Amino acid sequence: MKNLFEQHESEVRGYCRNFPAVFTTAKGAWMTDQDGRRYLDFFAGAGVMNYGHNPDKLKTVLIEYLQSDGITHTLDMYSSAKRDFIERFQRVILKPRGLDYKMQFPGPTGTNAVEAALKLARKVTAREQVVNFTNAFHGMTLGALAVTGNGFKRAGAGVPLQHTSSLPFCGYMGDGLDTLDYFEAMLKDNGSGLETPAAVILETVQAEGGVNVASTAWLQRLRKITQEHDIVLIVDDIQVGCGRTGKFFSFEEAGITPDIVTLSKSLSGYGIPMALVLIRPDLDQWAPGEHNGTFRGHAPGFITATKALDYWENNGLEMAVMHKSKIVKERLLAMVERLGVKAEVRGRGLIYGVAFEDITLANQVSQACFDAGMVVETAGMQDQVLKLLPSLTISEEDLTLGLDTIEKSLAMVLQRNAGHGTSHHTAKSAQTIETAKTAETAEMAETAETAETADIALISV
Repeated sequence: MKNLFEQHESEVRGYCRNFPAVFTTAKGAWMTDQDGRRYLDFFAGAGVMNYGHNPDKLKTVLIEYLQSDGITHTLDMYSSAKRDFIERFQRVILKPRGLDYKMQFPGPTGTNAVEAALKLARKVTAREQVVNFTNAFHGMTLGALAVTGNGFKRAGAGVPLQHTSSLPFCGYMGDGLDTLDYFEAMLKDNGSGLETPAAVILETVQAEGGVNVASTAWLQRLRKITQEHDIVLIVDDIQVGCGRTGKFFSFEEAGITPDIVTLSKSLSGYGIPMALVLIRPDLDQWAPGEHNGTFRGHAPGFITATKALDYWENNGLEMAVMHKSKIVKERLLAMVERLGVKAEVRGRGLIYGVAFEDITLANQVSQACFDAGMVVETAGMQDQVLKLLPSLTISEEDLTLGLDTIEKSLAMVLQRNAGHGTSHHTAKSAQTIETAKTAETAEMAETAETAETADIALISV
């Protein structure tokens, strides 16, 4: 018999097919379903819950604001909530980094922020083409979809997706070839057929595309090329910004300054829809109302986003993320080697992927983890990458528990496949797998702590 969701909700639903639980509450790194079963969250709402579920300090200010009858909707009229966010974002985030941007609040989704960035770049340059990269994901509305690489997603548009050119991302052609050689050569050759584009848009770490990481040298060269040819550089930091890679912006490590930056997902810090476009001041050539949106003045988002900047008053969170990043990388590399599975480990900060040569493994491991009381998703065009996206504030104990669960689940899957004759591992690997223990949900429930880690005082290395 179909459940209520299957009976009435559209067939377009996706994540619930992989994680078929009815969730009711969540705190920190844990979610609880209607039956009281707890799940360790290594998904974080696809990057929305960087500070964990229901962080106390954000919840408190939100409740206080609502109980005081604080205005909730203003379109783009002035509000004290917006004023406080602008002031603090400028003081805590932009000025210490030497960044000078105008701030545009579009409709409160990542794809709307991308649409605004693309429209503005085309307006100010009077050019139509935009360059994007292979395996990119920038959103599901038509403009953002046109610069997205995923063929399945693109096909859903139902109309031609035009005025874009896709180029190979960093490492797409292998380690021995700098893909920007191709881009630069085409820009310099009038016979290449590539018109000078209005903009180049990219993610420094392609999250949905399979956790593909652009190198610092590649990003720096791309910035140089775009400057030389007067091309607007748009960095989509919707999923890997707000501290996901360690620093607030993912491009900081490369020492580059984009012309436009898009933010959303964890910007509000509390799962409240909110988006922001950062614009180089001379590019802010919008006419009043030229790009708008009904919910661009959503004050509750401003309230929690302002409080979330507590995490960035010092470098405590950044240092904690980098410390945990080292733990994740070392554990993943060790488990891949110990279990003898052919896979590549890649990532930055607290976004990591395990790209399996056997493209069926990631889904199997994800399902085994869910059965063991853990949510971790897959990524890549063939769902061949197990994608780890825990909250930035996760405790080391919960982080270790999650990594243990992944290792035990991977071992179980490999052992099961070997028994079915579908594995090609060596005898040494098979022996290792034979001795590995599968994850026990009861053990997880007994040993896990639910301590709130939202306070900066607890975010330490």
